[in-house]
Amino acid sequence: MNEVLLYVSVILASVSFFLCCYACARVGKLLNSVKGLDWDTIATLTGDIGTIKKSIQTLNNRINGLNSPKLNDELLHYAMKQQNNVHDIKKNIGG
Repeated sequence: MNEVLLYVSVILASVSFFLCCYACARVGKLLNSVKGLDWDTIATLTGDIGTIKKSIQTLNNRINGLNSPKLNDELLHYAMKQQNNVHDIKKNIGG
């Protein structure tokens, strides 16, 4: 039983050591890839990503029919009719 525990602990320690080396290599690669960036570039990239996300969201809404021009026109006409009815009622009450 003691030998099994010894082998299991050695295997787990070896696996954790290799995973640690892999993580360190990935962090080093990331740091080397972003070495030349300054804060202005990062701010520009962040703004560009926000613009792209908004464009994709609008496109997805159009594909799903949530932002269809036909629906927007119908809502606009309905709102205008409601507004015209309110103005007509106010004119009739006043005089």
